[in-house]
Amino acid sequence: MVEFRLGIARCRRLPGRVSGLAIAIGLLVAGCGPAQTAATGAATAHGTARPSSASPPPSSTADCASAATCYTPRQLEVAYGVQPLLRRGIDGRGETVVLPELAETALNPPLVTDLRQDFAAYDRLYHLPAPRLKVVSTFPGPVHPWLAFGEEVLDAEVVHAIAPRAALTIVLVKGTSLDSAGQAVAASVAALRLGASEGGIISLSPAGQIGGEHCVDDAQLTQLNAALQADADHHVTVVAASGDTGAAGEPCALIDALGGSMSGFIPRKEVGLVASDPLVLSAGGTTLDASHTTGAWIGETAWGLPDGSPGSAFQASGGGFSHLFRRPSYQNGVQGIGSMRGIPDVAADGDPVTGIAVITSNAGGGYTISGHAGTSASAPLWAGIIALADQYAKRHLGFVNPAIYQIARSSQYHQAFHDVTAGNSNTAVFPPTTIPGYRAGPGWDPVTGWGSPDAQVLIPLLAR
Repeated sequence: MVEFRLGIARCRRLPGRVSGLAIAIGLLVAGCGPAQTAATGAATAHGTARPSSASPPPSSTADCASAATCYTPRQLEVAYGVQPLLRRGIDGRGETVVLPELAETALNPPLVTDLRQDFAAYDRLYHLPAPRLKVVSTFPGPVHPWLAFGEEVLDAEVVHAIAPRAALTIVLVKGTSLDSAGQAVAASVAALRLGASEGGIISLSPAGQIGGEHCVDDAQLTQLNAALQADADHHVTVVAASGDTGAAGEPCALIDALGGSMSGFIPRKEVGLVASDPLVLSAGGTTLDASHTTGAWIGETAWGLPDGSPGSAFQASGGGFSHLFRRPSYQNGVQGIGSMRGIPDVAADGDPVTGIAVITSNAGGGYTISGHAGTSASAPLWAGIIALADQYAKRHLGFVNPAIYQIARSSQYHQAFHDVTAGNSNTAVFPPTTIPGYRAGPGWDPVTGWGSPDAQVLIPLLAR
């Protein structure tokens, strides 16, 4: 195990610079509207640039709160009921969230940045305390442990927005880990086992994900489930993104989606691993409507097309029913769930139209503010919620799914959750193939689960 530690101090305010559009698996990044400056164009994970359509004015700070197209940390805290807890000192202190991430090899701003510089700008702009960061590695000798692609920055900053005093441990896996399902399983197992010794919550976005359920064999599934069981035995909560291809499973070589290429992909109606494992809290995506003045929650609907891109890996909230796992006992009697495990369990904002503000540093000493989305935003948001709940309870809550379902089936459901009952279906379109999806409805549904959190009510109930 290779380990790196850092305490970040606040730094001077940096001139703003906003990129156009960057894409990663489980992640959609879009510029935050008219407040952008000096757009740098769009890029995929492999650095293929496309011109941006933005034509921003000069010398703007590019805070997307003023553009009303993505949500700042403060707005998310208000919308999801976190702010009253923060005022009481429930801010994640004493807790650690573990984030498995792909290792990067070369600095290439604004695509690949230094996470330390990203956080310095993020905390300065949004008046947050500097996080306690640590990097560990599942393989020897990463040359640049602090380098991060937009996906890694999103994961870390969203957790920090919700639980600003929680420590963050980045677990690096090899950059080739998503080249095949076999490599992805090995990386996921290594990260899950190492993560159990590092903190009380593990949040999985692309790194740690496998692809559609058909991608694994029995031996690989056994290895993965054993690692998740070990985490549950050590009272570690594992949160995973449900995916962004709606009712279709993601490619077995997730790098294809990470690079924006879905050529040769044969879509099928299925859910993905690791989100479908009953030991995982699976997080789907919504379209959040909250005040860009106060952050007050106004409404929420299911995320799906047209707020996504047909033919791509970024279309709708992943959700549906497992082909591998029988219905777990905590889902017994839930309307809409048959004999097999249903996902997601919960949800939060994942729509690229209503994205979450993320800051990345750039080569000129400035920073980029852009709106990020996908279930790679909702999963770390829920990881932050669990960190607050762990602090409130004064213990690691660990496997929370039974408690989540007990609360959701109680008389306090509509106080603890925003029940998402309408919106687009999670139908997936890969021309000429269409994978019919599901629709949101009252109570649990296979697009948004039980819905999004009202943390000021949910967290005390979870802590009991």
